[in-house]
Amino acid sequence: MLPAEPRLAFRDAVALGLLHGPAELLPISSSGHTTLIPWLAGRPYAELDGAVRKSFELSLHAGTGLALAIDMRGELRAAAGELDRRRAGVLALSLLPAALAGVSLRGQIERRLGGPGAIALGLAAGAIAMALAEWRAPRPASGGRDCSQAQAADGLALGLAQAGALMPGVSRNGATLAAARARGFTPAAAQQLSWDVALPVILGASALEARRLGRGGPAREQRAAFAGGAVASFLSTLALAGKLRRRARRSLLPYALYRCLLAALVLARLRRERGSA
Repeated sequence: MLPAEPRLAFRDAVALGLLHGPAELLPISSSGHTTLIPWLAGRPYAELDGAVRKSFELSLHAGTGLALAIDMRGELRAAAGELDRRRAGVLALSLLPAALAGVSLRGQIERRLGGPGAIALGLAAGAIAMALAEWRAPRPASGGRDCSQAQAADGLALGLAQAGALMPGVSRNGATLAAARARGFTPAAAQQLSWDVALPVILGASALEARRLGRGGPAREQRAAFAGGAVASFLSTLALAGKLRRRARRSLLPYALYRCLLAALVLARLRRERGSA
């Protein structure tokens, strides 16, 4: 008899959903944490089929995206009312590089760079970019740019940042915040721009996954786990969105330090495992 295929346990799915909300709201890489935390805890998440993991993680993004759309509904209505040709161009340029990279490179990136070691390097690389962005950003006394001053070049910079965040561990939120801060935007404006360009990507990917799940979806025995993870992600995001989004408007340096510490922990464990092999 063939060995039973590993399944995603309901309790693991709910735990990862509860983790996903705050990890998505902060510049620490939700996808990296979804892989690293079970690995560090000794849970068999990495043994799941790659397609199952990808679908589950998209279901977590669906829960997060819906909660964010609810939390940001006032901001979204205001942005829609103020949308003009300039802002539409900024948004389009912020989406195009990520869409092209996602279509052409995402599968290869996930296969080759989805392990703990590569994620640790992504965490460290993102931390360095965030620290450099804070160093380059204007000091509070000298002010900074606001969202109304965003131009085409800013949209392209945000788009390239989102494309670079396809590498696990880099963090879409961290990359776009770093890009916006490096281009002189205030912390509050950088946070607003980061979510303005992220929400269409999150909701678009979620809609595509919902369509795919509607045609087939996970095996029957895995549907409860997928639903539990999505609901937990929705609830944790909705509960924490306002507080954590405000907190992320501050300096990026504490998050850069945390990312470096987590990367060091992962690399140290990998060295121990190789030494005992």
